[in-house]
Amino acid sequence: MHAMQYEITLPADYDMGIIRARVAMKGHLLDDFPGLGLKAYLMRERGENSPVNQYAPFYLWSASEGMNDFLLGPGFQGIVNDFGRPAVQNWVGLSYAEGRAASARPRTAVRRRELLPESVDPGVAIGAAAEESLRQAAEPGAVATALAVDPRHWELLHLSLWEQEAPEAAGDRYEVLHLSAPERDRLGRGRQW
Repeated sequence: MHAMQYEITLPADYDMGIIRARVAMKGHLLDDFPGLGLKAYLMRERGENSPVNQYAPFYLWSASEGMNDFLLGPGFQGIVNDFGRPAVQNWVGLSYAEGRAASARPRTAVRRRELLPESVDPGVAIGAAAEESLRQAAEPGAVATALAVDPRHWELLHLSLWEQEAPEAAGDRYEVLHLSAPERDRLGRGRQW
């Protein structure tokens, strides 16, 4: 499993209705994309628990070939044509869990990034984070949770999707506009090491 996200930060006075309309018109285009476990079309608005207007789609890939095909093909080129080429962040998947509300449409997402200090044993820290992610999936309203790592910077990425408003937790909060999940069943369950 591979996790990927790009963030398009927009002007403070940007009409976020444009992003909503874009996702309503184009979101379904990845509903059957090969190699895509899931794509959460994430957005946050300035003043709504966010300091910025931002469109920040998040992907979990079940196959690297699908990720590469998307990035090098017409899918990502649409973003480039409309917004310029954003930096694409990526992480190696560590765990994925379906939540208690797995069949529900997610409405909220929380993303938390955590740097692992050099003094911390990565295996121990990642093991504890994976257990936390699996526990979170068992909470009422949880649709899914994922944990991934960028070993270049030793950064952990925690993502949780929620049926309604997410419980109070540290991290960036997003509205989920659409979820494409053609190969969600191919994302490994639990710890992936």
